Amino acid sequence: MPPAPAYSDACREADDVSLVERCRTSKDDAAFAELVRRHRNKVFRLAVSILGQGFVHEAEDVAQDVMVRVYHALGSFRGDSTFGSWVYRIAFNQALNLKARMRYRAPHVSDEALAGLPSADRRADDELQAAERRRAVMECTAELPEVYQSALRLHYWLGASIAEIAEMLDAPENTVKSYLHRARQLLRVMLTERGFHE
Repeated sequence: MPPAPAYSDACREADDVSLVERCRTSKDDAAFAELVRRHRNKVFRLAVSILGQGFVHEAEDVAQDVMVRVYHALGSFRGDSTFGSWVYRIAFNQALNLKARMRYRAPHVSDEALAGLPSADRRADDELQAAERRRAVMECTAELPEVYQSALRLHYWLGASIAEIAEMLDAPENTVKSYLHRARQLLRVMLTERGFHE
């Protein structure tokens, strides 16, 4: 297999629309490689925000699959939205489809392992209570609407800004702020019902 074409300076400077046009008209592999470079990380972050912390490998597969689908569907991109929004909508749907298919599978790594090691100076009962709270937060988060789950995970787990989340979810920034606010309210109520207080 020949090596992937190197990014040219023209690819780096071009906007997404011109890169898409170059892919369509001249089958420019370097232009598509630049599109992948620009969007793959966000596609992965969006996928893992939907699938959850224990499904990083599956999120990688989704990101790979999305890029293949995008390549084959470039002809259907009409430019009604930004190229990034179009790609992230495909990624969102792919991740939701996979999540529905694997609903009852256990994650590769436990939530406790991902939550990190407790401080050495904490007492055993404090550690147990913190672990129970983390587990309750994760369980409650999984009960939220998908878009709330994604917004929470993107913002708090993956450190995405409001603007980045808005682009990935194809929603206005104020809507993303509403998602986060409403999700926090719902989590607070659910955790209170389970006996966890501020």
